[in-house]
Amino acid sequence: MEGSVLAINTGSTSTKIGYYKSERKMFEENIAHAPEELSGYDSVMDQDHMRFGAITEFLVAKGIDLSDIDIVMGRSGLVTPMKTGVYEVTEPLKKALRECANGVHACNLSGLIASEIAERVNAERRLKGCGKECGAYIADAPMADEMLPEAKIGGLREFPRRVLCHALNSRAMVRRYAASAGMKANDVTAIVAHMGGGTSVTLHNGGKIIDTNDALGGDGPISAERAGTVPAFPLIEMCFSGKYDKEQIKKKLVGGGGAMSYFGTNDFRKIIAMAEEGNGDAAIFIEGYCLSVAKYIAALATTVYGRVNVIILTGGVAYSRLLMDKIRDRVSFIAPVEIYPGENELDSLAENGYGVLSGEFEVKYY
Repeated sequence: MEGSVLAINTGSTSTKIGYYKSERKMFEENIAHAPEELSGYDSVMDQDHMRFGAITEFLVAKGIDLSDIDIVMGRSGLVTPMKTGVYEVTEPLKKALRECANGVHACNLSGLIASEIAERVNAERRLKGCGKECGAYIADAPMADEMLPEAKIGGLREFPRRVLCHALNSRAMVRRYAASAGMKANDVTAIVAHMGGGTSVTLHNGGKIIDTNDALGGDGPISAERAGTVPAFPLIEMCFSGKYDKEQIKKKLVGGGGAMSYFGTNDFRKIIAMAEEGNGDAAIFIEGYCLSVAKYIAALATTVYGRVNVIILTGGVAYSRLLMDKIRDRVSFIAPVEIYPGENELDSLAENGYGVLSGEFEVKYY
């Protein structure tokens, strides 16, 4: 497919970009933002113009003619209500991203910056007399909600189960599996476990994510730095102990949970090395982590009565052969297991961009 796509993924302290021509990645760059630079902003949402400048300066220094960019794809932010898919960055969507009604996170910047860059590209194209405009889009929002009504039922009426998952990479991995198996993605029923700093397990059926967990809000498996689901009564006691304020409790669950809570590191390579050196606690934690992910995979299989085509293990943790073998051993009775390591977010964004250029993917509007 002809055309150029710029993919943008804004993180808390850096901005990742990827530039693609004719579906081939020309380069990927992680633009780090110095702590003293970030400290000058009261909120991450005030950093959009600074990051826009950092991206455009880098592209110009790299010799990229901005007017050559056909589509700018931004990582989706915390926006509801949405379905999965590709959305054009319109004024209503930009307003929703800026308002941060569902949480302040650096990912909310990606769509805003994508729109700014598309405007810059179009200004240059008009000067050159180029007719076709560059568009700005986001894809597969982490809070995109297509869950079955029965899957949203929680134990208290006040607490319905909420979606927050790695929709972008998990959907791309389902498409990858479908292509390898000679199937259409919409015909695949897959369970995808994305394991990184957080862990989300998603059930894909008919092209939709029909069941998953809130990977940021205290629901699901243990992860590298998130607690996942924890017992309610001990958590209540901790909240009212007087030892912690609200933000400290949140930090224990997200950022200080999981492997961080046990070992003070979110690096599984270090924990595996500890186990190999005879640390019994590390060895037991590894087994418990793998069991936690496997239990959630098995639980989602019940949503579709066990009729699952494939289980996909992905994310940064999936580079560990040891951990993946342990999870595979526990869940392979449900369906064949495929392992696709890595976050793959920039490539997934580019894939969506080329889907728009080819007309294969329907563009939606917020």
